[in-house]
Amino acid sequence: MAQLLTNADKRTCYCAELSASDIGKKVCVMGWAQRQRDLGGLIFIDLRDRSGIIQLAFDSDTEKDVFDMAFTVRAEFVLCAHGIVRARSSVNPNIPTGNIEIAVTELKILSSAQTPPFEIVENSKVNPELRLKHRYLDLRRPDMQGNIIARSKITKIARDYYADCGFMDIETPCLIKPSPEGARDYLVPSRVHPGRFYALPQSPQLYKQLLMVSGFDRYFQIARCFRDEDLRADRQPEFTQLDTEMSFVTADEVMAVHEGFIKYLFKEFFGKELGYDFPKMPWREAMDRFGSDKPDTRFGFELKNLSEILAGCEFKVFSGAISAGGSVRGINVKGGARFTRKEIDSLTDFAKIYKAKGLAWLKISENGEISSSYAKFLTDAENEAIRVAMEAENGDLILIVADKNEVVFDSLGALRCECAKRMGLLDPNVFNFLWVTEFPLLEWSEEDGRFYAKHHPFTSPMDEDMQYIDSDPGRVRAKAYDIVLNGVELGGGSVRIHSEDVQKKMFEILGLTLDEANEKFGYLLEAFKYGVPPHAGLAFGLDRLVTLLLGLEDIRDVIAFPKVQNASELMSGAPGVADPKGLDELCIAVTKSDEE
Repeated sequence: MAQLLTNADKRTCYCAELSASDIGKKVCVMGWAQRQRDLGGLIFIDLRDRSGIIQLAFDSDTEKDVFDMAFTVRAEFVLCAHGIVRARSSVNPNIPTGNIEIAVTELKILSSAQTPPFEIVENSKVNPELRLKHRYLDLRRPDMQGNIIARSKITKIARDYYADCGFMDIETPCLIKPSPEGARDYLVPSRVHPGRFYALPQSPQLYKQLLMVSGFDRYFQIARCFRDEDLRADRQPEFTQLDTEMSFVTADEVMAVHEGFIKYLFKEFFGKELGYDFPKMPWREAMDRFGSDKPDTRFGFELKNLSEILAGCEFKVFSGAISAGGSVRGINVKGGARFTRKEIDSLTDFAKIYKAKGLAWLKISENGEISSSYAKFLTDAENEAIRVAMEAENGDLILIVADKNEVVFDSLGALRCECAKRMGLLDPNVFNFLWVTEFPLLEWSEEDGRFYAKHHPFTSPMDEDMQYIDSDPGRVRAKAYDIVLNGVELGGGSVRIHSEDVQKKMFEILGLTLDEANEKFGYLLEAFKYGVPPHAGLAFGLDRLVTLLLGLEDIRDVIAFPKVQNASELMSGAPGVADPKGLDELCIAVTKSDEE
């Protein structure tokens, strides 16, 4: 039977806070039994809390009822132990408290426990679905607790930094008007307004802009956001943004403040100085050199455009792609001649994931022997021109894709990272930050026959490109910027449109009539009539930021209760079936059930 805590049972410290300097001190600790070891006349219990482990000792000097109670303890029992800190007779160098133990004078079993479905140990190899099903147990594991504690420290550092920079922490609503752009909204039916719906925010975008109109010139929020989209390892349907907005600033000023945060974070969290200014790279340059708007610059393998060399060649795979408006580009995987033919074939399959029809290659061995999938279709002069353009040397592997530019960039951008991964070039101890700037304002959808906003419809065009807004909208660049770390976008933002006329023009380009714009964004346009300061902002993906800083691969490892690939939560069973009475009150009829 569980025992109760009394006023005398006051925890004096966490388990791992004790050290040799505490020898002789009376203490009271509480936590979970990691394991119990019965050695006959001796019993040892490893007691675990969020700080770590301390050994509890029971011997011939222990009161009999206390010793007998220790005998009944099993893994994951919840205990309260009073005792005196003493030196351990056998030191355990693997834990910080390995040179001390607590000689227990009083023991309470606060809660018993069944045998858990997996052992509560660090770096568990248990099936991830089983861990998520019993997430409350998974979160007891030291590495998982360390992740969540680290996340808490990072959010505190963020709050401290932005408060010191004059930002005000202001909450924005979680029940908002559905938005027509971007990913799908999660909808919440209104009982008071039958047939009408709230949406959960994909970001606090419009509200933080309205805060700038309100005169709060520096806003900050740890904001919960929701997007009903397909999941990946670094995506969740509900996630957290470190969200900001500033008035009377330029893009460079915004980037300087947030770059300062990253440097402050590294100093406070890692004790490491980032002694360099983050480079800025225009979007066009990033795509041409790395095939990605979030380039990993820890290694080379940069893209080279071979289109001019091959435009007139007889090999239709190359020349046909160029004449159709695409391009032929390649990467030089320095030292890649080590890849076998089977490995090159697997790289071909990898490129096809990104819609490449195939992968042309040329390998130069260390002694200069050449093997190739395309060389026989080209003239000697064309082959030599490729080798010169690609700066090919002995030991190199040339990989070439010919297709639409989008496919060429996507496939080669991914291939350079895949090759670097296979060759062990991705050093986790190197942190290469950069800003990617001057994104396209719009992107054209062939499927829908219309433009969409590259970031969102409130991003300001670059002043010098406004001349093309009517004649050539696809040419217009945005005052947008992303901060990238080692090939991952950490956050992004932009200077916002603060002119009512420019905002209306943006809606027009996106295919919204004035009536539609007023229906969907009328409150923003109305606010713009009353004096709008120039403003800009940026949001970091907090979950992703913590994942990268801790060197983890799965974003779920830094979220206490994450969702899985199909947006369900294995522990609670969410989403669930709603009560029919509740649906009736909401005027909702379910037309398709799980059973159907």
